Amino acid sequence: MTTRILIADDQEDIRSGFRLILDSQPDMTVVGEAADGESAVALARQLRPDVVLADIRMPRLDGLEVTRLLAPETRVVVVTTFDLDEYVHTALRNGACGFLLKRSGPALLIEGVRAAMAGDTLISPQITVRLLRRLTQPGPVARPSAHPLTERELEIVRLVARGFTNAEIGGELFITAGTAKTHIANIQAKIGARNRVGIAAWAWEHGVATADAD
Repeated sequence: MTTRILIADDQEDIRSGFRLILDSQPDMTVVGEAADGESAVALARQLRPDVVLADIRMPRLDGLEVTRLLAPETRVVVVTTFDLDEYVHTALRNGACGFLLKRSGPALLIEGVRAAMAGDTLISPQITVRLLRRLTQPGPVARPSAHPLTERELEIVRLVARGFTNAEIGGELFITAGTAKTHIANIQAKIGARNRVGIAAWAWEHGVATADAD
C-alpha cells in the first residue's frame, strides 16, 4: 500500500525538496503541505496521512507541539536543522516516531518514513552517538526506587534503547517478533510511554539503557 505523507515546514524550498524525494518512491505519496503548525494539525486531522514530517521551528505552533497534539494516533517524524538535546528529548516524550536532521540526506528521510510505518523508529546517527556517549560517561545514575517492569521487560527495554527492531529483539532473546511486540505494548502501558521511542527515553532517564553494560 502507498504511504500517505504530510509535510510541515515553513520553508517552501524544503517542502518542495522533500516532496520530490518522497514522490519519487513507488510506495509513497505526499498528500499535503503546511507552512505553519496550526495548519499542519488541521490538515492532518482532515487528510489523515499515515506519516507527518514536522519541522520544529514553525510559526503559530512549533513541531514539538504539533507532535504532542497528533501522536500517537498519527505517526510524526521530526525533521529539523536543530539537534539540541532539549528538542530531541521533548520530541520523544511527545510521541515522535523519529528525529532526523535535514542534513542527513534523502536516503535517511525515506528510511525514517519506512521505519515509522513498520512500527520502528529512526534517529539520525549523529544524535544517537552523542546521546550514547553522554549516557556512558561516569557519574551518579538516577534510578527509580521501584519500577513495574519484570526482568524480561527490562531486557527488552535495553534492546529498544539500542535501536533493535522487534525481529532483532526476537533473535537476541530467542522469542518471536510477535512476542516482542506484545512485551513492548505491555511496557508502554506500565511506564506510560507513547511508543518505542518513549521507552528508549525512559531507559535513558532511569539509567536502564546502560545497566549491565559491562
